[in-house]
Amino acid sequence: MKIVAIVTLLKKEMDLSQEMWRKKQVQTDGSMIVDVRTLNEYKMGHIENSQLLDIQEPLSFINQLKTFDKSNTYFLYCRSGARSAQACQIFKQHGISNCFNLLGGILDWQGELKII
Repeated sequence: MKIVAIVTLLKKEMDLSQEMWRKKQVQTDGSMIVDVRTLNEYKMGHIENSQLLDIQEPLSFINQLKTFDKSNTYFLYCRSGARSAQACQIFKQHGISNCFNLLGGILDWQGELKII
């Protein structure tokens, strides 16, 4: 039962509302915004200055993840928040503890989107 409570607590700290996600990202020097959707989704509209890291391409995802600076802070998003929550867990498994998930994903995003 204690393990479930710890996992729930960690997930709550990782999942941020849009307001908190934006605020924390702006306040964190050198942070990176990561879009874990597919290339087609990314092209249809993404948050400016985000880097694509498609979680549905596992080998590429892990290989790119291995190049990330473990001391950096990462702000992840996807379409609804589910894939980015999963990606945050993978980041943590690879030693990147400073990562945050955008609750509601791009579906709930109130800011501008860049289209390719």
